[in-house]
Amino acid sequence: MRDLGAGFGHLLKGQRWVARHGRSYGFGLVPGLITLVLYVGVLVALALWGEDFVAWVTPFADDWSSPWLGLFRGFLTAVLFALALLLAVLTFTAVTLLVGQPFYEALSERVDRDVSPDGTAPESPLPLWRELWISGRDSLRILARALLWGVLLFALGFIPVVGQTVVPVIGFFVTGFFLTEELASVALQRRGVELRERLALLRSRRMLVWGFGTPLGVSFLVPFVAVFLMPGAVAGATLLARELLGEEIRDGAGEPSEGGAAAPAVSPGPSPEH
Repeated sequence: MRDLGAGFGHLLKGQRWVARHGRSYGFGLVPGLITLVLYVGVLVALALWGEDFVAWVTPFADDWSSPWLGLFRGFLTAVLFALALLLAVLTFTAVTLLVGQPFYEALSERVDRDVSPDGTAPESPLPLWRELWISGRDSLRILARALLWGVLLFALGFIPVVGQTVVPVIGFFVTGFFLTEELASVALQRRGVELRERLALLRSRRMLVWGFGTPLGVSFLVPFVAVFLMPGAVAGATLLARELLGEEIRDGAGEPSEGGAAAPAVSPGPSPEH
């Protein structure tokens, strides 16, 4: 259970880091705000013209009598909007990271330099276009896995009692795992860690990952919260990535020790899952 608390601790440390570095926080808000505007625009368009779209794709129902025509198309419009909301929740982090790749790369590097004992950060040798391609490709692969889990959990939700109690809890842990993968990929991809290696690394410390991602996933359910937590989430995921790889972290996560001297370095080292 110690890893569970450590994962949550990285989440809090990431938020504290951006709170102490206001410029980096404002810098990291930009991608989330851009994505939010895009998503709100799409949802508003669906709210305004979703019924017309449903009518266009269901011409066979034009001759149905009232009230069946209204009920049928009203139901399909509601389902369309609900699916759009679900897709928005599932893809918001991935799209924000893709839109903000240069922003979050810079933010993650600053965190690395701040907490590294020698003040350096790993740098990717790949050009930006290659980084964007890899990030987009991996995000689609993760989304496909998440959707498969979503379909499975949706089906299990019809089991009496279990579907209304256990399945939602499992869903939060699954969401937390994939959310952590997306966020940690910023720091891990910069270190040349491929998707398959990242997934294996995260599975080796599931409790650590759940402690970080599950509460973050729950908080992301609150409208607009994701935008304001994203910079700190990227910072915290960078700290988590360093622990997963056994890299040294200055005690205090970048805060100077008393007297102004740098704090001593500590290395969490690889440890078994708790």
